[in-house]
Amino acid sequence: LKSGIDILVGTPGRIKDHIQNSKLDLSSVKHVVLDEVDHMLDMGFAEQVEEILGFAYKKGSENNPQTLLFSATCPRWVYDVAKKYMKDEYEQIDLIGKKTQRTATTVEHLAIQCRSSQRAGVLGDIIQVYSGSRGRTIVFCETKKEANELAMNASLKQDAQSLHGDIPQKQREITLKGFRNGVFEVLIATNVAARGLDIPEVDLVIQCSPPK
Repeated sequence: LKSGIDILVGTPGRIKDHIQNSKLDLSSVKHVVLDEVDHMLDMGFAEQVEEILGFAYKKGSENNPQTLLFSATCPRWVYDVAKKYMKDEYEQIDLIGKKTQRTATTVEHLAIQCRSSQRAGVLGDIIQVYSGSRGRTIVFCETKKEANELAMNASLKQDAQSLHGDIPQKQREITLKGFRNGVFEVLIATNVAARGLDIPEVDLVIQCSPPK
């Protein structure tokens, strides 16, 4: 940063820290990219993003940065909020079209109804049948508590570890590396693992409840 850079990639929190510590000047930025824009403009990040963009945009100026917004999912509200940062003649490029509800034809889908008290036992059986003793499985839970409890449940015969927002970033990276390398077979995660993970050779993905 001190010697000058062409491209900066960062999370809102870290970028904001650098601005506040006078280590970053955004006044001459030419392009702004918001990746996963529906998350960036949602409740958790919106305030930080707004504050950061305030350093690069001047109201009514013709020289404001070009703004590019990317996401696989763009609810209607995203476009409404995004207009604040886009010129009136902005272009919308849709590479998904009518395929929003399509799923891979190579993946088998099953829905299993069971009581919450039976869930750990049922999960153990499903993983054994569909993933085996050495296959890899990702289980998605709604809450951190659920993830921790399932990871420690004796009904799961395979080694399992949890991944959620209360786990420090460094430990998350160690956990993901272990999962990729086959150190353990079952990753039990909240939606912190829903985006941006590239883990090949996962045999089974389980949603503990219908995704919202």
